[in-house]
Amino acid sequence: MDIIQSRKKLFVKTFVSVALFVIIVAIFAGVASGISERSGNEGVALTYESLRRAAVQCYALEGTYPADFAYLKEHYGVRPDERKYVIYYDYVASNLMPDITVLPAGRISDFMVGQ
Repeated sequence: MDIIQSRKKLFVKTFVSVALFVIIVAIFAGVASGISERSGNEGVALTYESLRRAAVQCYALEGTYPADFAYLKEHYGVRPDERKYVIYYDYVASNLMPDITVLPAGRISDFMVGQ
């Protein structure tokens, strides 16, 4: 009888240990995922802000907003990582702030309309 009880205790201890390990790994994975997502969102926001500031600086110095994104890169030194972000730069007129949109490149299909 002692052998059966000791095996049951060993089984219970092993099961509890494995269950705790799985729970800890799941919690760690959830926290890591959340940190990664926040970091990605901050990158998008920082990229947008740098582009917007460069456009405003161009308007302040030259009296017109840049006609395209290439002009900002060439004359104002903005260098977003275009492998990580998709940038839409919609120029309307020289005296109107262009519409700037920055999206994460890996999740572009999440933002596509009509799909």
